[in-house]
Amino acid sequence: MIESIVEKGIEACRSNDFKKGIELFNQALNQNPNHVAALYNRARALSKNEQLTEALSDFKRLVELHPENATFISDFAVALHLNNRNDEALTQFDLALKLEPQNPYRWSSRAFFKDRIGQSKEALADYEKALELDPDDAITLNNKGLIEEKLGYIERSKKSFNRSNELVGYSPGTGKPMERPSAPTPSAEKPKQEPLTRWKVIKSVFTKEGFKDFSNFTKTKVLRRKA
Repeated sequence: MIESIVEKGIEACRSNDFKKGIELFNQALNQNPNHVAALYNRARALSKNEQLTEALSDFKRLVELHPENATFISDFAVALHLNNRNDEALTQFDLALKLEPQNPYRWSSRAFFKDRIGQSKEALADYEKALELDPDDAITLNNKGLIEEKLGYIERSKKSFNRSNELVGYSPGTGKPMERPSAPTPSAEKPKQEPLTRWKVIKSVFTKEGFKDFSNFTKTKVLRRKA
């Protein structure tokens, strides 16, 4: 019964009816206050509905229930940041990274956060570590290039942008996919993506799984610079 209510709440949120989603998640949590999927998706819905303080409370509860879940901890960190509690947010990003040091997303999440609070050099170091673990992450490369450009490392930034553009099949100046000298087989070719056009945190789309990283914190649309 609870699962059915949660599923309806997720579907409502996928239709951007976050108020209805919150009502349904409330119903589920009235039956079981510790239901993880209901609690997690209510936190996300509250955030989408600009109820950031209430969302923070739910993310905190999730971390209390599951203190070794790096995803919940990272999401809690984002919620703290959105509530302007950056010192506490950094502590949580550090903890998530300690739990999953080989997960490149943990490094790029902390990097994105550090850059937003003015720690660009430290953010660059985190992006470089993320790319050691996943050298073909186009968005991390692009974000790294933005920081390099901001810090005056122009040649380095050009290399980062060029590699990022190459990975997504984007030709700067035209907005069109780059010509490939030899087309790989369909199974080997990466899907083409639209150019990334805006740099801001965009809270993520709800999915049936319900456990995607909150806000797609580093996997957001960013300003695509011409290299």
